[in-house]
Amino acid sequence: MRLRDIFQITEVSAHCDLPCGVYDPAQARIEAESVKMIIQKANESDDPDFRARAIVIKEERSELVKHHLWVLWTDYFKPPHFEKYPQLHVLVNEATKLAGAQGTKGTFDEGKADELLSKIAEIDKIFWETKQG
Repeated sequence: MRLRDIFQITEVSAHCDLPCGVYDPAQARIEAESVKMIIQKANESDDPDFRARAIVIKEERSELVKHHLWVLWTDYFKPPHFEKYPQLHVLVNEATKLAGAQGTKGTFDEGKADELLSKIAEIDKIFWETKQG
């Protein structure tokens, strides 16, 4: 006797991996704000030890920004969202690049942090529009 003969398997579907409410662009925004503050403090300091620590923390936080954006992109946003907001793929790509080596992870350019926060704000706007229905 096979397991499928014992148990009845019911097909289910959902629009996201977990019940709604577990995803939020605020996680990426908080990490990006932290990155911006680290950049500001490092730029104001001439202490090489402080700046070395700032680099490590800034790189970790930048990776977390990318992680949170990728989770939204891969786990929350679904094909109907991409159809309604065709700019979403490019927007997430640009935001993650701003958190990468050419952006906040690799520089002390406060302007890159501002650009990153701006992109996250655009994603946040779309995210909350999708939550309306």
